[in-house]
Amino acid sequence: MTFHTRQPIERAATPAEIERLLHHMPVVAQMAQNTWAKDFAQSVTKQSRRKNWNPSLKQLSVMRGLVTDLFTRASDDMEDFDPIES
Repeated sequence: MTFHTRQPIERAATPAEIERLLHHMPVVAQMAQNTWAKDFAQSVTKQSRRKNWNPSLKQLSVMRGLVTDLFTRASDDMEDFDPIES
C-alpha cells in the first residue's frame, strides 16, 4: 500500500500581502537568474493592473517563492559585508 503525504493547503493572501508581493515583482524580474522567472514577474505585474485582479493560488505560491528567493539571495550576498572597517 502506498501512502501519500498531504501537501499543505495553500492559503489565500490578504490584500496587504498581495500588495507586498507585487511591490517586489519588478526587482524579482530585474534580478531573475532565468527567463521564466523574469517573464513570470513581468506578466504578473502587468496583470495586476487589471481591475479586481487577484492572483490564482498557483500564481500566489510562485510569487511567494520568488520573493523568498530574492531575500534569501540578497542575504547570502550580504554575508561578506562588514559595516565596521578595520
